[in-house]
Amino acid sequence: MLVAHGERPREGGPDRKQVEVAVGVLIRGDGAFLLTSRPPGKVYEGYWEFPGGKVEAGETVEQALRRELQEEIGVTIGATHPWRIQLVDYPHALVRLNFCKVYEWTGKLHMHEGQAFAWQQLPVEVKPLLPGTIPVIGWFEEERA
Repeated sequence: MLVAHGERPREGGPDRKQVEVAVGVLIRGDGAFLLTSRPPGKVYEGYWEFPGGKVEAGETVEQALRRELQEEIGVTIGATHPWRIQLVDYPHALVRLNFCKVYEWTGKLHMHEGQAFAWQQLPVEVKPLLPGTIPVIGWFEEERA
């Protein structure tokens, strides 16, 4: 488990529920991957992350990812490839991040929540990175070594 900002108190105490999150790692043919900024008014506003969102009751991770990417960035994704799971203990929430690689999508990127986007290669140039995003960069480095 990754603990983000461990010096801060945890909202909801030690028995708080895990929030299931579907995360899309969109990868272009040249190996660049998509990062988006956290929208205005949200926790960690302006931090960079991979797009996605909460898995709603009755949804699979794949269904949630399809819905979230359509709602957030305006694309319809093809096949999803479950990749890694990372549990992150943020001060505001305990989240289980289900990272899925996505190589195919249709539609033009449109940031519906006022966020910015950037296609990145290693080393990543945009900052600051959301704590739950940092391990993914390490996974990419391992794969490409």
